[in-house]
Amino acid sequence: MMESSVKMLDNEDIEFADILHSLGMQRRMALIVTYLANVGEASSREIGYATRLSQPEVSVAVRDLRDENLVSELEVKTGGKGRPSLVYSLRMPIDDIITRFEEEKRREHTEAMKSIQKLKGMVSSCCLAAEPSSIGRITS
Repeated sequence: MMESSVKMLDNEDIEFADILHSLGMQRRMALIVTYLANVGEASSREIGYATRLSQPEVSVAVRDLRDENLVSELEVKTGGKGRPSLVYSLRMPIDDIITRFEEEKRREHTEAMKSIQKLKGMVSSCCLAAEPSSIGRITS
């Protein structure tokens, strides 16, 4: 069992992660980003305990976060023999992560609006503007 000193995600944290998820971040990644934004750094074991994700879920999500350059990994010697522990932290402040989403959504919006305008232009300049009542009629 983990120590009681590990911060658990509360309802506000879950809501924060849900919003990140609604913006396109995978849920597991959103939980981990939210947790690391709260605690600064944590081991995969602490992350799993606090987010209630399994160890394999944490490993996959952390790898994906590293691939997206959102999380860094640091080896920490534990004092004894064996492999050092890995500690994870966000590579940038949470505000910068939010700004990345904001910029991405603005780009997506701009591209969608360009496509809509192109469709409107195509409809007004060609035969796609046929009367709706004539579409699908069979004439003999």
